[in-house]
Amino acid sequence: MLVKDWMTKDPVTITDETSMMKAIHLMKERRFRRLPVIRQGKLVGMVTDRDLKEASPSKATTLDVHELYYLLAELQIKEIMSQNPLAVAPDDTVEHAAQLMLEHTISGLPVVDADGKLLGILTQTDVFRAFMHIAGISQGGVQYALRLKDTPGLIKEVVDLLRNKGARFVSLLTSYATAQEGFREVYLRVKNLTPETAQAAKDELASRYELLYMIQEEDKG
Repeated sequence: MLVKDWMTKDPVTITDETSMMKAIHLMKERRFRRLPVIRQGKLVGMVTDRDLKEASPSKATTLDVHELYYLLAELQIKEIMSQNPLAVAPDDTVEHAAQLMLEHTISGLPVVDADGKLLGILTQTDVFRAFMHIAGISQGGVQYALRLKDTPGLIKEVVDLLRNKGARFVSLLTSYATAQEGFREVYLRVKNLTPETAQAAKDELASRYELLYMIQEEDKG
């Protein structure tokens, strides 16, 4: 999965000379949590709702309302933005972007080309949408989870067993994250099985392998 296929293209942006007041208004109006900051089409920074809150005067300020408005109108984004923000390229993978978000505790990444031109933004929501798609969650069906020995050909045995029952595969994912050494966990989502056939497949899988669970979801077409 490539970033360019899942990012939000042509995102709303501000310049580094935009006033803090305008940025606050834009974020509230559009319900954004972050805004890319550009200069002549190129990314120069990012500003988040947290940046704006931290730069705003305290509620305990002695400034009157007119002085507050003047301050917010005069303060420019370049004075509070994060410069040279972490970014990804359109041909980077969504998985790589998700790893960066997790490691750096950020909820969105600007997408730039080799010249630094802003092409889009990839948010946590975009990442969730991509992973839901690859997992086939929106298609429903039946999910089988097994813990298998990390032996060549074992997954093919499971796949053949389900295919022989008439299953059509939606997704197949594996993970070593929670499995003990020498094993891996395998998650298969299939369709076209009647409840009776799905149960029969469960029983046969359980008799041969370590079946973690079976979940039957509503068929969504």
